[in-house]
Amino acid sequence: MEKIYNKIELGERITTDEALRLMEEAPLEELSRLSTLCRVRTCGDALYYNRNFHIEPTNICRFNCLFCSYRRPRGSAEAWNYSLDEIEQIALSKADSGATEVHIVGGVHPDHDLDHYIEMISRVKRAVPGATVKAFTAIELAYMIEKAGLTYTEGLTRLREAGMEAIPGGGAEIFDEELRAKICPDKGSTAQWLALHEAAHSIGIPTNATILYGHMESRAQRIDHLNRLRELQDRTGGFNAFIPLKYRSAGNKMESLGEVSLEEDLRTLALSRIFLDNIPHIKAYWVMYGKQTTEMALAYGADDIDGTIDDSTKIYSMAGAEDQRPRLTIAEIEAMAARNGRTPIERDTFYNPVK
Repeated sequence: MEKIYNKIELGERITTDEALRLMEEAPLEELSRLSTLCRVRTCGDALYYNRNFHIEPTNICRFNCLFCSYRRPRGSAEAWNYSLDEIEQIALSKADSGATEVHIVGGVHPDHDLDHYIEMISRVKRAVPGATVKAFTAIELAYMIEKAGLTYTEGLTRLREAGMEAIPGGGAEIFDEELRAKICPDKGSTAQWLALHEAAHSIGIPTNATILYGHMESRAQRIDHLNRLRELQDRTGGFNAFIPLKYRSAGNKMESLGEVSLEEDLRTLALSRIFLDNIPHIKAYWVMYGKQTTEMALAYGADDIDGTIDDSTKIYSMAGAEDQRPRLTIAEIEAMAARNGRTPIERDTFYNPVK
């Protein structure tokens, strides 16, 4: 273990075998120390956040993943499918909020095509021209682009021309193909997710990356997932941030599994910072963890907590997250930073400080 610690202290890359041993054997306080060292080396004492809001166009989805608490079938009283006019009105209602980012993700609606989403992006961008539009998971994008008969590069180019400037990291779930076939058998594949992000990077669209952890996967499968991201980042350099997403068990078909412990959350965050030596930012998504755990995550490698949200997302509240109407004020963020000796930095989507 001392050899592994020394490699990390010297800024050397650890292997997947070393990562697994670190995850399983290192004391929690040692993981905190090492991940903090890696975070300071990369980001100093910064605590990044942004002013953002989400638009979730629909929760009707052609896929039916076992872990999903968000999807509803057509005809359900809890289903929604906003029209383009309604989406435009949501964006216009936030036009004076000071938001610098609009985050758009939702279900993969079977009836919507690429032209529908291009029009959606155009309308949102017109409504909030000063905000970056970060839109659609790789699974949503692959579906709409393949449906249009285009290559990923061609489809992404059309979306960028409409105003899509960045891509979030959702839909990655777990890359292990056998496990993915069990928990989301009809969803887009690992190969599609990786190819879509590689295509985006090739034309200068930055993206984020995620993992869904804490369900059926082993720690080795988690590390395999991180390793595939690290290898892609070595080739492209296009990932801005990595976001570990905790499986929340309420209201889905894997509910009986329960949820992993706080210690497992912190170990996963710390290992992400240590292993992903080429992805600059590790985000503790406060909507998923809750504010208290997010604050603890700052001692385990996290340099970003996402943004103000303004009660605009339902994905984790529908899965049982503690903040049922998620909203975080700038004062709360600044207080969190002060309690942890961090410097709060409001950022844009690309991690440029907002003046």
